[in-house]
Amino acid sequence: MTGKSNQEPPKQALHLVHSHAQEWDIPDGDDTKYGQALFPVPAEDPNDPLQWSTTRKTTILVIICIYSFLGNSALLGVGPYITLWSEFFNVSQAEASTLISYPNLAYGLTAWLLVPLYLRFGRRPVMLGSMVAFIAGLAASSRATSFSGLMAARVVHCLGAGVCEALPVQLVNDIFFLHERGLQLGYYTFALCLAALASLPAAYMLSTQYSWRLFFYVILAFAAVLFVLTFLFVPETSYQRGKRAQTSVKEEARDLADPGSGQDKPEVLAVEQAPAIPARESFLSTLRIGGRPDPEVPFFTLLWRSMTYFLVPQVLWVITSFGIIIGLGGLSFNFVFPIKITAPPYSWPESSSGLHAVGGVLGFILAVPFTPTSDMLAAYLTRRNQGIREAEMRLGVMLPAMIIGPVGLVIYGLTAQLNLHWIGYFFGAGMASWCGYFYYNFTLAYAVDSYYANTSEMLMAMNVGKQLVSFGLGFKVLEWITQSSYTAVISAGFGGVLLANNLFLVVFMVWGKDIRRYMSTSWLARLHGREANVR
Repeated sequence: MTGKSNQEPPKQALHLVHSHAQEWDIPDGDDTKYGQALFPVPAEDPNDPLQWSTTRKTTILVIICIYSFLGNSALLGVGPYITLWSEFFNVSQAEASTLISYPNLAYGLTAWLLVPLYLRFGRRPVMLGSMVAFIAGLAASSRATSFSGLMAARVVHCLGAGVCEALPVQLVNDIFFLHERGLQLGYYTFALCLAALASLPAAYMLSTQYSWRLFFYVILAFAAVLFVLTFLFVPETSYQRGKRAQTSVKEEARDLADPGSGQDKPEVLAVEQAPAIPARESFLSTLRIGGRPDPEVPFFTLLWRSMTYFLVPQVLWVITSFGIIIGLGGLSFNFVFPIKITAPPYSWPESSSGLHAVGGVLGFILAVPFTPTSDMLAAYLTRRNQGIREAEMRLGVMLPAMIIGPVGLVIYGLTAQLNLHWIGYFFGAGMASWCGYFYYNFTLAYAVDSYYANTSEMLMAMNVGKQLVSFGLGFKVLEWITQSSYTAVISAGFGGVLLANNLFLVVFMVWGKDIRRYMSTSWLARLHGREANVR
Protein backbone atom coordinates (compact mmCIF):
# COMPACT_ATOMS: atom_id res chain seq x y z
CA MET A 1 0.00 0.00 0.00
CA THR A 2 2.85 2.35 -0.78
CA GLY A 3 0.59 4.30 -3.14
CA LYS A 4 -1.38 5.54 -0.20
CA SER A 5 1.65 6.77 1.78
CA ASN A 6 3.04 8.64 -1.25
CA GLN A 7 -0.17 10.59 -1.85
CA GLU A 8 -0.09 14.33 -1.29
CA PRO A 9 -2.41 15.73 1.37
CA PRO A 10 -5.77 16.47 -0.26
CA LYS A 11 -6.79 20.05 -0.85
CA GLN A 12 -9.47 21.48 1.40
CA ALA A 13 -12.85 20.66 -0.10
CA LEU A 14 -16.40 21.68 0.51
CA HIS A 15 -17.69 20.12 3.71
CA LEU A 16 -20.60 17.77 3.18
CA VAL A 17 -22.42 16.24 6.10
CA HIS A 18 -22.67 12.48 6.11
CA SER A 19 -24.61 10.01 8.18
CA HIS A 20 -23.38 7.27 10.47
CA ALA A 21 -26.72 5.49 10.23
CA GLN A 22 -24.98 2.30 9.13
CA GLU A 23 -21.92 2.54 11.34
CA TRP A 24 -21.51 0.93 14.75
CA ASP A 25 -19.59 3.74 16.42
CA ILE A 26 -21.46 7.06 16.25
CA PRO A 27 -19.15 9.96 17.08
CA ASP A 28 -20.16 13.34 18.40
CA GLY A 29 -20.18 16.27 16.02
CA ASP A 30 -22.21 17.83 13.25
CA ASP A 31 -23.11 14.43 11.83
CA THR A 32 -25.27 13.50 14.83
CA LYS A 33 -28.10 15.15 16.72
CA TYR A 34 -29.70 14.21 20.02
CA GLY A 35 -27.30 11.23 19.96
CA GLN A 36 -28.80 9.91 16.71
CA ALA A 37 -27.31 9.38 13.26
CA LEU A 38 -28.56 11.57 10.44
CA PHE A 39 -31.44 10.18 8.43
CA PRO A 40 -32.16 10.13 5.53
CA VAL A 41 -28.57 9.47 4.55
CA PRO A 42 -27.46 12.50 2.46
CA ALA A 43 -25.76 12.04 -0.89
CA GLU A 44 -22.20 13.18 -1.49
CA ASP A 45 -23.53 16.00 -3.60
CA PRO A 46 -23.79 19.72 -2.70
CA ASN A 47 -27.00 19.85 -4.75
CA ASP A 48 -28.72 17.39 -2.45
CA PRO A 49 -31.23 19.57 -0.52
CA LEU A 50 -30.10 17.89 2.70
CA GLN A 51 -26.63 19.36 2.07
CA TRP A 52 -27.85 22.93 1.60
CA SER A 53 -26.85 25.59 4.09
CA THR A 54 -29.02 26.34 7.10
CA THR A 55 -29.63 29.85 5.78
CA ARG A 56 -30.96 28.54 2.48
CA LYS A 57 -33.20 25.98 4.17
CA THR A 58 -34.53 28.57 6.61
CA THR A 59 -35.31 31.00 3.79
CA ILE A 60 -37.34 28.34 1.97
CA LEU A 61 -39.18 27.45 5.16
CA VAL A 62 -40.01 31.09 5.94
CA ILE A 63 -41.35 31.70 2.42
CA ILE A 64 -43.58 28.63 2.40
CA CYS A 65 -44.80 29.46 5.92
CA ILE A 66 -45.77 32.96 4.81
CA TYR A 67 -47.58 31.47 1.82
CA SER A 68 -49.51 29.19 4.15
CA PHE A 69 -50.31 32.13 6.40
CA LEU A 70 -51.59 34.28 3.54
CA GLY A 71 -53.62 31.45 2.03
CA ASN A 72 -55.36 30.65 5.30
CA SER A 73 -55.80 34.34 6.13
CA ALA A 74 -57.57 34.94 2.82
CA LEU A 75 -59.80 31.94 3.46
CA LEU A 76 -60.75 32.46 7.11
CA GLY A 77 -60.11 36.13 7.83
CA VAL A 78 -63.38 37.27 6.26
CA GLY A 79 -65.47 36.03 9.20
CA PRO A 80 -66.41 39.57 10.34
CA TYR A 81 -67.96 40.25 6.89
CA ILE A 82 -70.76 37.67 7.09
CA THR A 83 -73.36 40.14 8.36
CA LEU A 84 -72.21 42.81 5.92
CA TRP A 85 -72.28 40.43 2.95
CA SER A 86 -75.73 39.18 3.88
CA GLU A 87 -76.99 42.78 3.62
CA PHE A 88 -74.83 43.72 0.62
CA PHE A 89 -75.87 40.71 -1.48
CA ASN A 90 -79.38 40.39 0.03
CA VAL A 91 -78.92 36.83 1.33
CA SER A 92 -79.31 35.23 4.77
CA GLN A 93 -76.39 35.05 7.19
CA ALA A 94 -76.31 31.29 6.80
CA GLU A 95 -76.05 31.71 3.01
CA ALA A 96 -73.38 34.39 3.39
CA SER A 97 -71.33 32.00 5.55
CA THR A 98 -71.02 29.67 2.55
CA LEU A 99 -68.54 32.22 1.14
CA ILE A 100 -66.21 30.62 3.66
CA SER A 101 -67.54 27.04 3.68
CA TYR A 102 -67.35 26.28 -0.06
CA PRO A 103 -63.92 27.91 -0.60
CA ASN A 104 -62.74 25.94 2.43
CA LEU A 105 -63.80 22.76 0.63
CA ALA A 106 -61.97 23.85 -2.54
CA TYR A 107 -58.92 24.61 -0.43
CA GLY A 108 -58.52 20.93 0.40
CA LEU A 109 -59.55 19.46 -2.93
CA THR A 110 -56.86 21.37 -4.82
CA ALA A 111 -54.10 19.44 -3.04
CA TRP A 112 -55.57 16.24 -4.46
CA LEU A 113 -54.85 17.59 -7.95
CA LEU A 114 -51.67 19.60 -7.42
CA VAL A 115 -49.68 17.08 -5.36
CA PRO A 116 -49.48 14.59 -8.27
CA LEU A 117 -48.49 17.52 -10.49
CA TYR A 118 -45.55 18.55 -8.32
CA LEU A 119 -44.47 14.94 -8.03
CA ARG A 120 -44.55 14.57 -11.81
CA PHE A 121 -43.19 17.97 -12.87
CA GLY A 122 -41.42 19.30 -9.78
CA ARG A 123 -42.18 21.42 -6.70
CA ARG A 124 -41.06 24.76 -8.10
CA PRO A 125 -43.27 25.11 -11.22
CA VAL A 126 -46.38 23.99 -9.33
CA MET A 127 -45.70 26.37 -6.45
CA LEU A 128 -45.19 29.33 -8.80
CA GLY A 129 -48.27 28.41 -10.84
CA SER A 130 -50.41 28.10 -7.72
CA MET A 131 -49.30 31.56 -6.63
CA VAL A 132 -50.42 33.00 -9.95
CA ALA A 133 -53.90 31.50 -9.41
CA PHE A 134 -53.90 32.80 -5.83
CA ILE A 135 -53.08 36.33 -6.97
CA ALA A 136 -55.66 36.25 -9.77
CA GLY A 137 -58.38 35.05 -7.39
CA LEU A 138 -57.56 37.76 -4.85
CA ALA A 139 -57.70 40.44 -7.54
CA ALA A 140 -61.10 39.19 -8.72
CA SER A 141 -62.41 39.00 -5.13
CA SER A 142 -61.45 42.62 -4.48
CA ARG A 143 -63.57 43.78 -7.44
CA ALA A 144 -66.55 41.39 -7.15
CA THR A 145 -70.00 42.99 -7.36
CA SER A 146 -72.27 39.94 -7.03
CA PHE A 147 -72.59 37.01 -4.65
CA SER A 148 -71.84 34.44 -7.37
CA GLY A 149 -68.89 36.48 -8.64
CA LEU A 150 -67.36 36.70 -5.16
CA MET A 151 -67.94 33.00 -4.61
CA ALA A 152 -66.20 32.10 -7.89
CA ALA A 153 -63.27 34.40 -7.17
CA ARG A 154 -62.81 33.01 -3.67
CA VAL A 155 -62.89 29.45 -4.96
CA VAL A 156 -60.15 30.36 -7.47
CA HIS A 157 -57.78 31.88 -4.90
CA CYS A 158 -58.40 28.91 -2.59
CA LEU A 159 -57.70 26.47 -5.42
CA GLY A 160 -54.40 28.26 -5.89
CA ALA A 161 -53.36 28.52 -2.25
CA GLY A 162 -54.61 25.07 -1.31
CA VAL A 163 -51.31 23.49 -2.34
CA CYS A 164 -49.62 25.21 0.59
CA GLU A 165 -51.45 22.73 2.83
CA ALA A 166 -49.35 19.86 1.42
CA LEU A 167 -46.28 21.55 -0.06
CA PRO A 168 -44.76 22.79 3.25
CA VAL A 169 -44.72 19.26 4.64
CA GLN A 170 -43.20 17.98 1.39
CA LEU A 171 -40.50 20.66 1.44
CA VAL A 172 -39.69 19.91 5.08
CA ASN A 173 -39.27 16.27 4.09
CA ASP A 174 -37.10 17.27 1.13
CA ILE A 175 -34.63 19.57 2.89
CA PHE A 176 -34.53 18.56 6.57
CA PHE A 177 -33.35 15.45 8.40
CA LEU A 178 -35.73 13.26 10.36
CA HIS A 179 -34.68 14.64 13.75
CA GLU A 180 -35.36 18.22 12.54
CA ARG A 181 -38.82 17.70 11.11
CA GLY A 182 -40.83 17.99 14.30
CA LEU A 183 -39.44 21.46 14.99
CA GLN A 184 -39.71 22.66 11.39
CA LEU A 185 -43.28 21.38 11.08
CA GLY A 186 -43.94 23.28 14.28
CA TYR A 187 -42.97 26.54 12.59
CA TYR A 188 -45.25 25.72 9.67
CA THR A 189 -48.06 24.84 12.07
CA PHE A 190 -47.61 28.15 13.90
CA ALA A 191 -47.87 30.06 10.61
CA LEU A 192 -50.98 28.06 9.78
CA CYS A 193 -52.52 28.83 13.16
CA LEU A 194 -51.48 32.48 13.14
CA ALA A 195 -53.84 33.02 10.21
CA ALA A 196 -56.65 33.12 12.77
CA LEU A 197 -55.40 36.61 13.61
CA ALA A 198 -56.39 37.84 10.15
CA SER A 199 -59.97 38.49 11.24
CA LEU A 200 -58.71 41.21 13.58
CA PRO A 201 -57.42 43.63 10.89
CA ALA A 202 -60.26 42.48 8.62
CA ALA A 203 -62.80 43.82 11.13
CA TYR A 204 -61.02 47.15 11.49
CA MET A 205 -61.00 47.59 7.72
CA LEU A 206 -64.81 47.80 7.74
CA SER A 207 -64.61 51.44 8.77
CA THR A 208 -62.27 52.42 5.93
CA GLN A 209 -63.21 53.88 2.56
CA TYR A 210 -62.80 50.54 0.77
CA SER A 211 -64.56 48.48 3.48
CA TRP A 212 -64.16 44.69 2.99
CA ARG A 213 -62.39 45.11 -0.35
CA LEU A 214 -59.33 46.55 1.42
CA PHE A 215 -58.73 43.16 3.02
CA PHE A 216 -58.23 41.54 -0.38
CA TYR A 217 -56.10 44.48 -1.59
CA VAL A 218 -53.68 44.04 1.31
CA ILE A 219 -53.32 40.27 0.91
CA LEU A 220 -52.94 40.74 -2.84
CA ALA A 221 -49.99 43.09 -2.28
CA PHE A 222 -48.26 40.66 0.07
CA ALA A 223 -48.91 37.77 -2.33
CA ALA A 224 -47.29 39.65 -5.21
CA VAL A 225 -44.15 40.33 -3.15
CA LEU A 226 -44.06 36.72 -2.00
CA PHE A 227 -44.24 35.53 -5.61
CA VAL A 228 -41.06 37.47 -6.40
CA LEU A 229 -39.28 36.07 -3.33
CA THR A 230 -40.35 32.55 -4.25
CA PHE A 231 -39.04 32.95 -7.79
CA LEU A 232 -35.66 34.11 -6.46
CA PHE A 233 -35.09 31.95 -3.39
CA VAL A 234 -37.08 28.70 -3.65
CA PRO A 235 -35.32 26.32 -6.05
CA GLU A 236 -36.48 22.85 -6.99
CA THR A 237 -36.20 20.61 -3.90
CA SER A 238 -36.96 17.19 -5.37
CA TYR A 239 -33.92 14.92 -5.43
CA GLN A 240 -33.77 11.26 -6.40
CA ARG A 241 -31.32 10.28 -3.71
CA GLY A 242 -32.05 6.56 -3.74
CA LYS A 243 -31.59 6.16 -7.49
CA ARG A 244 -28.27 7.99 -7.43
CA ALA A 245 -27.04 5.77 -4.63
CA GLN A 246 -28.11 2.63 -6.48
CA THR A 247 -26.31 3.77 -9.63
CA SER A 248 -23.12 4.40 -7.65
CA VAL A 249 -23.28 0.98 -6.00
CA LYS A 250 -23.85 -0.76 -9.34
CA GLU A 251 -20.85 1.01 -10.92
CA GLU A 252 -18.62 0.11 -7.98
CA ALA A 253 -19.75 -3.52 -8.08
CA ARG A 254 -19.05 -3.69 -11.82
CA ASP A 255 -15.53 -2.33 -11.33
CA LEU A 256 -14.78 -4.76 -8.53
CA ALA A 257 -16.09 -7.69 -10.57
CA ASP A 258 -13.96 -6.89 -13.64
CA PRO A 259 -11.82 -10.03 -14.15
CA GLY A 260 -9.15 -8.08 -15.99
CA SER A 261 -8.60 -5.64 -13.20
CA GLY A 262 -6.04 -7.70 -11.33
CA GLN A 263 -6.12 -9.21 -7.83
CA ASP A 264 -4.95 -6.10 -5.99
CA LYS A 265 -7.15 -3.59 -7.81
CA PRO A 266 -10.20 -3.84 -5.53
CA GLU A 267 -8.03 -3.06 -2.51
CA VAL A 268 -6.40 -0.08 -4.23
CA LEU A 269 -9.77 1.22 -5.39
CA ALA A 270 -11.20 0.91 -1.90
CA VAL A 271 -8.44 3.08 -0.50
CA GLU A 272 -7.60 5.55 -3.24
CA GLN A 273 -10.74 6.15 -5.29
CA ALA A 274 -13.03 8.85 -3.83
CA PRO A 275 -16.51 9.47 -5.19
CA ALA A 276 -16.73 12.30 -7.69
CA ILE A 277 -18.57 15.23 -6.13
CA PRO A 278 -20.68 17.19 -8.64
CA ALA A 279 -20.29 20.93 -8.94
CA ARG A 280 -22.73 23.14 -7.08
CA GLU A 281 -25.49 24.63 -9.25
CA SER A 282 -25.17 28.33 -9.93
CA PHE A 283 -27.75 30.82 -8.65
CA LEU A 284 -28.95 31.54 -12.18
CA SER A 285 -29.54 27.86 -12.88
CA THR A 286 -31.82 27.64 -9.85
CA LEU A 287 -34.09 30.32 -11.35
CA ARG A 288 -35.37 28.12 -14.15
CA ILE A 289 -39.12 27.66 -14.00
CA GLY A 290 -39.03 23.95 -14.74
CA GLY A 291 -38.42 21.46 -11.97
CA ARG A 292 -37.07 17.92 -12.16
CA PRO A 293 -39.74 15.97 -14.07
CA ASP A 294 -40.19 12.36 -13.08
CA PRO A 295 -41.95 10.49 -15.91
CA GLU A 296 -42.23 7.41 -13.71
CA VAL A 297 -44.81 9.09 -11.45
CA PRO A 298 -48.22 7.51 -12.22
CA PHE A 299 -50.39 10.63 -12.18
CA PHE A 300 -53.85 9.05 -12.42
CA THR A 301 -52.89 6.15 -10.16
CA LEU A 302 -51.93 8.62 -7.45
CA LEU A 303 -55.37 10.23 -7.66
CA TRP A 304 -57.28 7.08 -6.72
CA ARG A 305 -54.61 5.29 -4.67
CA SER A 306 -54.20 8.25 -2.32
CA MET A 307 -57.82 7.84 -1.23
CA THR A 308 -56.98 4.40 0.19
CA TYR A 309 -54.98 6.17 2.90
CA PHE A 310 -58.29 6.92 4.59
CA LEU A 311 -58.05 3.29 5.71
CA VAL A 312 -54.69 3.81 7.46
CA PRO A 313 -55.48 4.53 11.16
CA GLN A 314 -52.67 7.04 11.76
CA VAL A 315 -53.59 9.01 8.65
CA LEU A 316 -57.28 8.98 9.54
CA TRP A 317 -56.37 10.38 12.98
CA VAL A 318 -54.56 13.30 11.37
CA ILE A 319 -57.56 13.93 9.11
CA THR A 320 -60.04 14.01 11.98
CA SER A 321 -57.73 16.08 14.21
CA PHE A 322 -57.15 18.75 11.60
CA GLY A 323 -60.73 18.70 10.34
CA ILE A 324 -62.32 19.06 13.77
CA ILE A 325 -60.00 21.86 14.85
CA ILE A 326 -60.42 23.77 11.57
CA GLY A 327 -64.17 23.26 11.70
CA LEU A 328 -64.26 24.63 15.23
CA GLY A 329 -61.73 27.45 15.28
CA GLY A 330 -61.59 28.33 11.62
CA LEU A 331 -65.30 28.23 10.88
CA SER A 332 -67.55 27.98 13.94
CA PHE A 333 -65.73 30.57 16.04
CA ASN A 334 -65.56 32.90 13.04
CA PHE A 335 -69.29 32.56 12.50
CA VAL A 336 -70.48 32.78 16.10
CA PHE A 337 -68.36 35.48 17.74
CA PRO A 338 -69.02 38.42 15.36
CA ILE A 339 -72.79 37.85 15.62
CA LYS A 340 -72.82 37.41 19.41
CA ILE A 341 -70.45 40.23 20.30
CA THR A 342 -72.18 42.91 18.21
CA ALA A 343 -75.61 42.10 19.70
CA PRO A 344 -76.87 42.84 23.24
CA PRO A 345 -75.77 42.48 25.98
CA TYR A 346 -72.26 43.05 24.57
CA SER A 347 -73.10 45.51 21.74
CA TRP A 348 -69.51 45.87 20.53
CA PRO A 349 -68.91 47.84 17.31
CA GLU A 350 -68.40 45.85 14.11
CA SER A 351 -64.80 47.01 13.96
CA SER A 352 -64.14 44.91 17.10
CA SER A 353 -65.87 41.78 15.86
CA GLY A 354 -62.57 40.16 14.93
CA LEU A 355 -61.03 40.41 18.40
CA HIS A 356 -61.84 36.80 19.17
CA ALA A 357 -58.74 35.95 17.13
CA VAL A 358 -56.59 37.30 19.95
CA GLY A 359 -57.64 34.46 22.24
CA GLY A 360 -56.84 31.85 19.62
CA VAL A 361 -53.48 33.35 18.76
CA LEU A 362 -52.50 33.62 22.43
CA GLY A 363 -53.26 29.93 22.76
CA PHE A 364 -50.98 29.15 19.82
CA ILE A 365 -48.22 31.41 21.15
CA LEU A 366 -48.31 29.74 24.56
CA ALA A 367 -47.99 26.36 22.83
CA VAL A 368 -45.02 27.32 20.62
CA PRO A 369 -42.35 26.86 23.36
CA PHE A 370 -43.37 23.20 23.49
CA THR A 371 -42.56 22.66 19.79
CA PRO A 372 -39.17 20.92 20.31
CA THR A 373 -40.48 18.70 23.08
CA SER A 374 -41.68 15.88 20.84
CA ASP A 375 -38.28 15.57 19.14
CA MET A 376 -36.52 15.75 22.50
CA LEU A 377 -38.78 13.15 24.10
CA ALA A 378 -38.43 10.85 21.08
CA ALA A 379 -34.63 11.22 21.15
CA TYR A 380 -34.50 10.47 24.88
CA LEU A 381 -36.64 7.37 24.51
CA THR A 382 -34.61 6.30 21.46
CA ARG A 383 -31.39 6.36 23.49
CA ARG A 384 -33.06 4.37 26.25
CA ASN A 385 -34.26 1.88 23.63
CA GLN A 386 -30.70 1.08 22.49
CA GLY A 387 -30.89 3.49 19.57
CA ILE A 388 -34.10 2.05 18.09
CA ARG A 389 -36.59 4.76 17.15
CA GLU A 390 -40.33 4.14 17.32
CA ALA A 391 -42.82 6.55 15.79
CA GLU A 392 -44.94 6.60 18.97
CA MET A 393 -42.10 7.96 21.10
CA ARG A 394 -43.06 11.58 20.37
CA LEU A 395 -46.72 11.29 21.43
CA GLY A 396 -46.38 11.60 25.21
CA VAL A 397 -46.12 15.39 25.11
CA MET A 398 -49.72 15.59 23.83
CA LEU A 399 -51.38 14.24 27.00
CA PRO A 400 -52.21 17.63 28.62
CA ALA A 401 -53.69 18.94 25.35
CA MET A 402 -55.95 15.90 25.16
CA ILE A 403 -58.14 17.32 27.96
CA ILE A 404 -57.60 21.07 27.75
CA GLY A 405 -59.11 21.46 24.27
CA PRO A 406 -62.54 19.94 25.01
CA VAL A 407 -62.74 21.94 28.27
CA GLY A 408 -62.19 25.10 26.24
CA LEU A 409 -65.17 24.25 24.01
CA VAL A 410 -67.39 23.74 27.04
CA ILE A 411 -66.40 27.19 28.31
CA TYR A 412 -67.01 28.80 24.92
CA GLY A 413 -70.45 27.24 24.49
CA LEU A 414 -71.60 28.15 28.00
CA THR A 415 -70.40 31.73 27.56
CA ALA A 416 -72.39 32.10 24.34
CA GLN A 417 -75.52 30.42 25.72
CA LEU A 418 -75.65 32.27 29.06
CA ASN A 419 -74.21 35.58 27.79
CA LEU A 420 -71.40 35.38 30.35
CA HIS A 421 -68.49 37.82 30.50
CA TRP A 422 -66.80 38.19 27.11
CA ILE A 423 -63.51 36.93 28.56
CA GLY A 424 -65.05 33.44 28.36
CA TYR A 425 -64.87 33.55 24.56
CA PHE A 426 -61.16 34.31 24.73
CA PHE A 427 -60.42 31.64 27.31
CA GLY A 428 -62.43 29.03 25.42
CA ALA A 429 -60.86 29.83 22.04
CA GLY A 430 -57.39 30.04 23.59
CA MET A 431 -57.65 26.63 25.25
CA ALA A 432 -58.99 25.03 22.07
CA SER A 433 -56.17 26.63 20.06
CA TRP A 434 -53.52 25.52 22.56
CA CYS A 435 -54.79 21.97 22.15
CA GLY A 436 -55.02 22.42 18.39
CA TYR A 437 -51.36 23.36 18.06
CA PHE A 438 -50.27 20.08 19.62
CA TYR A 439 -52.63 18.00 17.52
CA TYR A 440 -51.82 19.93 14.34
CA ASN A 441 -48.12 19.48 14.77
CA PHE A 442 -47.48 16.16 16.43
CA THR A 443 -50.17 13.99 14.83
CA LEU A 444 -48.78 15.06 11.46
CA ALA A 445 -45.20 14.35 12.51
CA TYR A 446 -46.31 10.97 13.87
CA ALA A 447 -48.01 10.02 10.61
CA VAL A 448 -44.98 11.13 8.57
CA ASP A 449 -42.69 9.08 10.86
CA SER A 450 -44.93 6.06 10.40
CA TYR A 451 -45.44 6.28 6.64
CA TYR A 452 -42.64 8.51 5.40
CA ALA A 453 -42.03 6.54 2.17
CA ASN A 454 -45.35 7.65 0.66
CA THR A 455 -45.63 11.07 2.21
CA SER A 456 -47.09 12.73 -0.87
CA GLU A 457 -49.98 10.31 -1.32
CA MET A 458 -50.65 10.51 2.39
CA LEU A 459 -50.79 14.31 2.24
CA MET A 460 -53.28 14.17 -0.62
CA ALA A 461 -55.63 12.08 1.49
CA MET A 462 -55.07 14.25 4.54
CA ASN A 463 -55.88 17.51 2.82
CA VAL A 464 -59.02 16.26 1.12
CA GLY A 465 -60.18 14.51 4.29
CA LYS A 466 -59.63 17.34 6.75
CA GLN A 467 -61.40 19.87 4.53
CA LEU A 468 -64.35 17.51 4.16
CA VAL A 469 -64.53 17.08 7.95
CA SER A 470 -64.21 20.82 8.62
CA PHE A 471 -66.77 21.56 5.90
CA GLY A 472 -69.22 19.17 7.52
CA LEU A 473 -68.74 20.74 10.96
CA GLY A 474 -68.89 24.34 9.80
CA PHE A 475 -71.51 24.17 7.04
CA LYS A 476 -74.56 26.23 8.12
CA VAL A 477 -73.56 25.85 11.76
CA LEU A 478 -75.62 28.96 12.49
CA GLU A 479 -78.75 27.06 11.49
CA TRP A 480 -77.80 24.21 13.84
CA ILE A 481 -77.45 26.65 16.71
CA THR A 482 -80.75 28.36 15.89
CA GLN A 483 -82.57 25.04 15.94
CA SER A 484 -80.98 23.92 19.24
CA SER A 485 -78.56 25.97 21.37
CA TYR A 486 -74.94 27.02 21.76
CA THR A 487 -74.35 24.53 24.56
CA ALA A 488 -75.87 21.66 22.58
CA VAL A 489 -73.85 22.34 19.42
CA ILE A 490 -70.53 23.75 20.71
CA SER A 491 -70.14 22.43 24.28
CA ALA A 492 -71.81 19.02 24.01
CA GLY A 493 -71.61 18.28 20.28
CA PHE A 494 -68.27 19.70 19.20
CA GLY A 495 -66.70 19.21 22.63
CA GLY A 496 -67.69 15.55 22.69
CA VAL A 497 -66.41 14.97 19.16
CA LEU A 498 -63.06 16.62 19.98
CA LEU A 499 -62.68 14.62 23.20
CA ALA A 500 -63.39 11.34 21.39
CA ASN A 501 -60.80 12.20 18.77
CA ASN A 502 -58.21 13.26 21.36
CA LEU A 503 -58.59 10.05 23.36
CA PHE A 504 -57.19 8.10 20.41
CA LEU A 505 -53.84 9.44 21.60
CA VAL A 506 -53.89 6.74 24.28
CA VAL A 507 -54.77 4.10 21.69
CA PHE A 508 -51.76 4.96 19.53
CA MET A 509 -49.38 5.32 22.48
CA VAL A 510 -50.26 1.81 23.66
CA TRP A 511 -51.05 -0.07 20.45
CA GLY A 512 -49.55 2.14 17.74
CA LYS A 513 -46.67 -0.19 16.90
CA ASP A 514 -48.97 -3.21 16.78
CA ILE A 515 -51.21 -1.31 14.37
CA ARG A 516 -48.23 -0.45 12.19
CA ARG A 517 -47.05 -4.05 12.24
CA TYR A 518 -50.49 -5.26 11.20
CA MET A 519 -50.77 -2.64 8.45
CA SER A 520 -47.33 -3.60 7.09
CA THR A 521 -48.64 -7.06 6.17
CA SER A 522 -52.06 -5.96 4.92
CA TRP A 523 -53.32 -5.64 1.36
CA LEU A 524 -52.95 -1.86 1.73
CA ALA A 525 -49.19 -2.25 2.15
CA ARG A 526 -49.05 -4.32 -1.04
CA LEU A 527 -51.20 -1.75 -2.85
CA HIS A 528 -48.95 1.10 -1.75
CA GLY A 529 -45.86 -0.89 -2.67
CA ARG A 530 -44.28 -0.44 0.72
CA GLU A 531 -44.42 -1.41 4.37
CA ALA A 532 -45.17 0.63 7.44
CA ASN A 533 -42.22 1.94 9.42
CA VAL A 534 -41.87 -1.04 11.77
CA ARG A 535 -38.62 -2.25 13.23
